[in-house]
Amino acid sequence: MPRLERGRSAMLIDAVWRMALRVGFQLARVWWHLRRPRHEGALVAIYVGPALLLLKSSYRAEWNFPGGSVHPGETPDAAAQREMEEEIGLSSYALLPAGSACGIWDGRRDRVHFFELHLDRMPELRLDNREIIAAHLASPEELHGIALTAAVSAYLARDAAVS
Repeated sequence: MPRLERGRSAMLIDAVWRMALRVGFQLARVWWHLRRPRHEGALVAIYVGPALLLLKSSYRAEWNFPGGSVHPGETPDAAAQREMEEEIGLSSYALLPAGSACGIWDGRRDRVHFFELHLDRMPELRLDNREIIAAHLASPEELHGIALTAAVSAYLARDAAVS
């Protein structure tokens, strides 16, 4: 029984975290729409063969790549590595720079640096079930029918323009 109670307790704590992240993100978006701050981020497009790994955050309706903010004094590459470790438990992979895109996303003036990681097989992922609640390996054909963040859409549009 104690093990079951710990499981329920962990599930409750995870649910509270997800709710706090949802509310916090919505409040942050309101603030960003009012202030239009500058933001710098880094995202990693992880390819397993031709498919792309997408992540579902607890606070967004759209699917995204692993990634997040570049901290002051941090390089975009280091931020991409850190976020990949934090969000899905992958570390020590060589990332390939894949350009950047700018836009006003979520109310912020954003510059996002893209990196790519090409793998032969799906790695074992570690999701925290708080910020990241799901992962999906999407085929190129599936990508057109999936709600994606604006930054991921910008990456795919850039990728399509190169092809």
